[in-house]
Amino acid sequence: MKGGLVVDDGFVYEEEKHLTVFKTCLFFANDGFTVYDCKGELVFRVDSYGPDSRDKGEHVLMDAHGRCLLTVRRKRPSLHQRWEGYKGEGTDGSNPIFSVRRTSMIGRCTVTVEVCGNPGEEYQIEGSFATRSCTILNTLKEAVAEIRRKVDASTDVVLGKDVLSLCLKPGFDGAFAMGLVLILDQINGYDSVENEVKESPATED
Repeated sequence: MKGGLVVDDGFVYEEEKHLTVFKTCLFFANDGFTVYDCKGELVFRVDSYGPDSRDKGEHVLMDAHGRCLLTVRRKRPSLHQRWEGYKGEGTDGSNPIFSVRRTSMIGRCTVTVEVCGNPGEEYQIEGSFATRSCTILNTLKEAVAEIRRKVDASTDVVLGKDVLSLCLKPGFDGAFAMGLVLILDQINGYDSVENEVKESPATED
């Protein structure tokens, strides 16, 4: 397997590619995504990404024509600590093509991505998705993709957190990268809920 190709070679580009990722609903966290290229053409979409689907821990990445490219699924009983990715739609009877493991240590959180069936192909995700500042690194510590806040080119204004910029380096699978964005968004969503619970004052019966 060629390094960087995990899901679909149709989204592996010879030149650096910049995608714009939009949340499709602002009323509930994690409701959906639409992804466009620099020409404004739709590349990916994720529908029904609201609270009900989040509870099931399974989400499907589609291309612009609605073809199911990738299913990401939270592995139980590890909650949000481990996720797996499967080609196409559904996971019954399928073997994962990659797994994501999050480990927390004092003062930092590390996300490791292992590609199944290709020993030695591993990625680390550094930074903070909560602040929309992440870098995906290969085993040589080279950046293969970056997640940043989107900046309006005409005004140099930084847009809200619901608009992301996903930069893909040449040879890295864009569908794979977007699958990792879905997982990072879920991990961040669970962290936010946990923090709200911890910070909320105790109530008396």
